Amino acid sequence: MDVGALVGGGVALIVGVLTWGQSRATNRRADFTAITERLDKEVKEERTQRKLLTRAYLDLHQWARRVGPDTPAGPAPEPPADLDLTPWRH
Repeated sequence: MDVGALVGGGVALIVGVLTWGQSRATNRRADFTAITERLDKEVKEERTQRKLLTRAYLDLHQWARRVGPDTPAGPAPEPPADLDLTPWRH
């Protein structure tokens, strides 16, 4: 066999493997970026919901402190409109 053909085939094989590996690394980076962006968005939404839930709890607690066992209870404060209560409703 011709040595030049073998060397050329070997170089082509090595270049092909390196290109394949680099394209997989690029895809993994793109996947990582997409995943981190989604997680950042979910964390931001969760923080917002947590703040709203804390505010609703504090409003309810303040209302409960004003209303004693023998005083007529007015209506309890409504939770914020933006608060997602679906996890507690079945």
